[in-house]
Amino acid sequence: MTARLPLAGFRILSAEQYGAGPYGTMFLAQMGAEVIKIEPPKAGDTARAVGPHYLRKGESLYFQSFNLNKRSLTLDLNTPEGKEILHRLAASSHAMVNNLRGDLPDKIGLTYAQLKHANPAIVCAHLSAYGRDNERARWPGYDYLMQAEAGWLAMTGEPDAPPTRAGLSLVDFMTGTIMAIGLLGALVDAQRSGIGRDVDVDLLSAAVHQTSYPAVWYLNEGDVTARVPRSAHPSVTPSQMFRAADGWVFVMAQLPKFWDVLVTRIGHPELATDPRFATPADRLTNRDTLTGILDGIFSQKPVAYWVELLAGHMPVSPVYGLDQALDNPYLQATGMIDTVSHPDRDAMRVLANPIRLDGERLPNRAAPLLGADSDAVLAEAGFDASEIAAFKEKGVV
Repeated sequence: MTARLPLAGFRILSAEQYGAGPYGTMFLAQMGAEVIKIEPPKAGDTARAVGPHYLRKGESLYFQSFNLNKRSLTLDLNTPEGKEILHRLAASSHAMVNNLRGDLPDKIGLTYAQLKHANPAIVCAHLSAYGRDNERARWPGYDYLMQAEAGWLAMTGEPDAPPTRAGLSLVDFMTGTIMAIGLLGALVDAQRSGIGRDVDVDLLSAAVHQTSYPAVWYLNEGDVTARVPRSAHPSVTPSQMFRAADGWVFVMAQLPKFWDVLVTRIGHPELATDPRFATPADRLTNRDTLTGILDGIFSQKPVAYWVELLAGHMPVSPVYGLDQALDNPYLQATGMIDTVSHPDRDAMRVLANPIRLDGERLPNRAAPLLGADSDAVLAEAGFDASEIAAFKEKGVV
């Protein structure tokens, strides 16, 4: 992409670790912001040590998933010198992000009240497990716990199976994205007013918010959404997985018109006039019977046959394993698989950002090695070579 990226010229500091915070700031970095990742000296972000795959010792592929396009500054924020450096950097930055435990931003000095003297327009975004202003502020927390407490596990999986979590850390990713939205909203206002603020997001609130329409159903009607076999939609059928001859196909006749398309294209128009399936309500009442009939039809041909027959006419998808999903030629055609150069791997394959600007994918570069930009960032902030050497000698950077 040759056009100017929308966040070019904005500097964002981030005392971040693991997944949720780094995922959100990666969006900002990919849109052109200079994201300076502040990491503890020596060990760095704990994500660098997450296996099983490494580029070199202490440099994991896991880390690459969340830190493309960033710079790395090692800095001990618990030292007086570290705080001095932070305030120097804050004076020329637009935002300060962290995803620390809820009680730590105030202790370390990352809130708006503590940084506004260095920069009245700075936006301070805080992503924590449970928030900073309640009895759980000191509680550590992770994605899986949020899925458990927010009801996700109870709504996921087969009815007769134990409660089941989503296969990915979706709460982390959603919360990081929500944090980025909140930060950008506050940043727009700070650019107009010259006054920054604190922005708070927490994992549990984000997880609860994502319960969306089942939450509204329960809060207003006392309706508890239960698990349905085949990952089916709770109130519409057929909208679920069906057995094909060699795997599973997901078919979604969400609208009456798609039901008509389905029965016509699979060669069984008589189902449309069957009184058991005449209306959406009838089909829902007789879901198990309909599932058995459609299983009998779909099981006669392979997945590819049904997808080719239905695709473009109604919602349908093969049920892929992760390998099949990522080897899908469609992803290459749409540019969702990118390649970046890393010191340890010339052609490292990564995921492209889903956002397109002017029809083009956002540019990517590999995540930085630990402390790769420390000297440059400090020099840009006005520290001379002797001061930087002293910081290193004391273990501040």
